[in-house]
Amino acid sequence: MPPTSPRVYLIVNADDYGYFHCVSRGILQAATQGIVTATGVLATATHFQEHARWLRECATLDVGVHLNLTTGVPLTRDLGKSLSRWSGRLPGKFSVAKAILAGTIRSEDVRAEWRAQIERVAACGLRVRFLNSHEHIHMLPSLYPVIRELASEYDIGHIRMPRSRASWRSLSSLFRSAVLKPLEAFHRRNIDMATADFLGLEVSGKLDIPYLERTIPQLRSGRVYELMCHPGFLDPNEVRDRRLLRYHDWESELRTLTDPTVRDLLDRHAVRPIGYRQLEDLDNRLVVRSEAAQS
Repeated sequence: MPPTSPRVYLIVNADDYGYFHCVSRGILQAATQGIVTATGVLATATHFQEHARWLRECATLDVGVHLNLTTGVPLTRDLGKSLSRWSGRLPGKFSVAKAILAGTIRSEDVRAEWRAQIERVAACGLRVRFLNSHEHIHMLPSLYPVIRELASEYDIGHIRMPRSRASWRSLSSLFRSAVLKPLEAFHRRNIDMATADFLGLEVSGKLDIPYLERTIPQLRSGRVYELMCHPGFLDPNEVRDRRLLRYHDWESELRTLTDPTVRDLLDRHAVRPIGYRQLEDLDNRLVVRSEAAQS
């Protein structure tokens, strides 16, 4: 049995690696100069090979696949055929959710697409340690079994389980909470693997120091948490979508995650940033490997 430890363990997981050059470079800086320990890769990225090469040079950063159904172009032909009304491109989250619920997009085509995304990341020499999805689309009732099957097939030990905490920060955060809360409750009744306690949904796109100052002191000793974040640089020549610009404050998150006061905050409350590689599932409970807990 791993030794009892008074520490809190925190995976700081940056979404959207590969979305844009500027986002990927920001995530790498948040890892090398800040507290980010993991990142989810968009395998459908236009410049995927280049971004994968950068990531291979950052050996301390844990890599997962940020499974995608809502932006860009799919990797597989069959899924592309079902997107003819959108000219073969992946539509936004509401359109794709409606199409999945209506059966216009079939679960078997999603499975093949997500399998291709996982294999593309692995083929670049990157060890896939976890799965999550862009805009949490894997939480749809018909898709959670798909991600669970793929995790088992590829021996991937961790799947994100977003946890909803109601927040009046914005109407969009309230809406996300209202949608995800019943889905979380539904999947938790049937889940057969340990998951980290989830943080950051209510400030998605705008993680800041005040949120961390409120949240970190409340974390429980011996528990494993995952903090979702979206650091990056902003290059207006790359990012022109007004919706993305409203949602994301990439550079503010990057400053937060590289601020020395945040590291001090973690130290004061015995919170240790870790990666997925340091975890194991023991009787459906996440624990830190003994050698990592003692270091």
